[in-house]
Amino acid sequence: MNKIMEWTRTHYCGDLKTENVDQEVVLMGWCQTRRDHGGVIFVDLRDYTGISQIVFKMEISETSHVLADSIRGEFVLAVKGKVAHRIEGNVNPKLPTGEIEIMVDTLEILNKSETPPYVLENRENVDEKLRLTYRFLDLRDSTLQNNLMLRSQSLQIVRNYFISQRFFEIETPILTKSTPEGARDYLVPSRVNPGLFFALPQSPQLFKQLLMISGYDRYMQLARCFRDEDLRGNRQPEFTQIDLELSFTEPEEIYKLTEGLMVKLFEETISVKVETPFQRMTYQESMENYGSDAPDIRFDLKLKDISDIASECELRVFKQVVDKGGIVKAICVPGGADFSRKDLDDLTEFAQIYGAKGMAWIKRNQDGWQSPIGKFFTSKQKDALEERVGLNLGDLVLFCADNTKVVHDALGNLRKEIALRRGLINNSE
Repeated sequence: MNKIMEWTRTHYCGDLKTENVDQEVVLMGWCQTRRDHGGVIFVDLRDYTGISQIVFKMEISETSHVLADSIRGEFVLAVKGKVAHRIEGNVNPKLPTGEIEIMVDTLEILNKSETPPYVLENRENVDEKLRLTYRFLDLRDSTLQNNLMLRSQSLQIVRNYFISQRFFEIETPILTKSTPEGARDYLVPSRVNPGLFFALPQSPQLFKQLLMISGYDRYMQLARCFRDEDLRGNRQPEFTQIDLELSFTEPEEIYKLTEGLMVKLFEETISVKVETPFQRMTYQESMENYGSDAPDIRFDLKLKDISDIASECELRVFKQVVDKGGIVKAICVPGGADFSRKDLDDLTEFAQIYGAKGMAWIKRNQDGWQSPIGKFFTSKQKDALEERVGLNLGDLVLFCADNTKVVHDALGNLRKEIALRRGLINNSE
């Protein structure tokens, strides 16, 4: 057996501090970089906790120094040595371990690596297909590792929170019978029943209802779900959801449970205090103001219904839509008068993706309205419209006229697109 297997790792690479100086330590990890400075070899040794600088000198260990000369990127190493202060001028304030280094007296190369297809530190500039081909390498990146560690921490918090609220964590079957859901099923052939299939669950809905009528009162599960549907930003074939079911409860209790979970998650993962109670709105309010049942409220750009004004103007398209039971809504973009004609054409094409047949617009400048449709409104109608949408000097108004679903889909997505283009979204919120 390799002698290294008799070693016990004493510390992780990101854990060492100045208080560990003069301690004998054993570290294991991957070579991030290797540098040879006048016969002194420096290696950044990496594991999921961070990086420690390890140093090889001839006067400390000739054997280890010679072996270190063969180290290359992504070699897997085990080292034994003493923690020391970095000399003045070599301290790296960007690293938690930047004040120390390890003087190595014993080195073992646990596994050599072929030349990686790309440098890990340059991951952001590498084609995604290449990263996915070498997924094991991609997952060594600190950003992805931090994401997975945050996910792990979050799931543990969720589990502990609901257990503290007297929930049972119960695993429901994965191989089950097909039931009507919102997407197609993934099917698994049954070996013992030729010609028959199991379906992978799109949700544990029926099972958790069965648990309620069996008297389990409060159920939770970090449930794996499978749905055969087209990929989108918020859709994928398999995913994990926080699944709950309660008996003998009221909506207010569910609100408070959910708020309590969010408070705990944000506080324990990213140290952010969330105020309760959360803002509440009805489905109708959400659709009327944002065109979505999952609105982004980090920015304004609310939808304004101007159907009554539009029905009285001379613009035939608006009048016909309203006469047929449709609606006309508008979004006011503060400072949007600087949008070019190309910008407006691009936004029109974007709205057409969601069913809009076109899009009218108004700019408000020093001389009043700049718009192809301005001539169809009287002065009184212009005043009413400006007041309704909050139009001020330098602003832009975008209109959509159609049935309710198309208007909400088009403007609901358009407001998010405009917010992205104008930098209105605060990603820290």
